[in-house]
Amino acid sequence: MGQAAELLDVRQAFLRRLEAHALVQPDRSDGNQRRYTQGDLERVSHICELVDDGLTLNGVRRVLALEDEVRMLKAQIKRLKSRDARR
Repeated sequence: MGQAAELLDVRQAFLRRLEAHALVQPDRSDGNQRRYTQGDLERVSHICELVDDGLTLNGVRRVLALEDEVRMLKAQIKRLKSRDARR
């Protein structure tokens, strides 16, 4: 966790808070140490930007959910357009 906090220029307590709010779920090693993937680090970086913009963690959760929904809908539109193009 210390290395991740250092890379992201955040405090370890902030990373723990994100985990407590289920905003990031790093894997755990056999020794129960947190293992952050590149995707986890990118997500935390994005969360930091949102927090810096003034969002609360509940607001961040809502924005992330909406972003996921937009990605899903864009993929669905792409599949439908592809299917229609084959007809």
